[in-house]
Amino acid sequence: MHNGTKNVMRARGRPRQYDSQQALNDARDAFWHGGYSGTSLDALSEATGMNRPSLYGAFGDKHALYLDTLDRYIELGREGMEAALKADQPLADALLSVYESALALYFPADEAPRGCFLIGTALVESRGDAEVREKLANGLNTFDAAFERRFKRAKAQGELDAAANPAALAKVASAILHSLALRSRAGDSRESLRATAKAGIALICGMPGKRQRKSVNSGSTRGGGESPAAPRKSGTGRKLKR
Repeated sequence: MHNGTKNVMRARGRPRQYDSQQALNDARDAFWHGGYSGTSLDALSEATGMNRPSLYGAFGDKHALYLDTLDRYIELGREGMEAALKADQPLADALLSVYESALALYFPADEAPRGCFLIGTALVESRGDAEVREKLANGLNTFDAAFERRFKRAKAQGELDAAANPAALAKVASAILHSLALRSRAGDSRESLRATAKAGIALICGMPGKRQRKSVNSGSTRGGGESPAAPRKSGTGRKLKR
């Protein structure tokens, strides 16, 4: 009886054995739901299945735990983006994979839309917390860098115009991601945001310079191509002389 009670207490508190990554995921979900300020230690203890001494022993105080959850979220996000962007598929498909994965995260099947954990919680806290602000900047820069690497590859392979700016496009792609996160929390439907993502992808992949080349090759006047325009101009001149 005594041993059984001891085992139950140990299982509830997990003072010696626990899955640190799972505990971070559970703590992240608690912060995601209540925000940093609105999430108590009791809520974190309940979410992780760890008692307070175990939480302190494993992660430090609440602030340190929150910073760890931000780090893990950023790392998992980077890994997911890299996997999608490195896949052997056209740029448009790779970008859609990133946005589809984000929407799946922002719209969990069993609860209300929750948006992005990083933006949804760190943006509020960053105003008065330099460490959180640093984590927020690191996360945004990490996601920008993942997009930029893919755009550099796309430019080298001819998927983007030679004049395309991968760094600038990366910020545009990230801005679309942020918009999906914010609007999911604001009540936009998943389908409407998917349409928004597709429109953004079309904008990124349809560089003006690329469209101009297509217009010139097809003989259209759109795009300012000189070759098609010159004959018409000279031809018009001959008619006037007559």
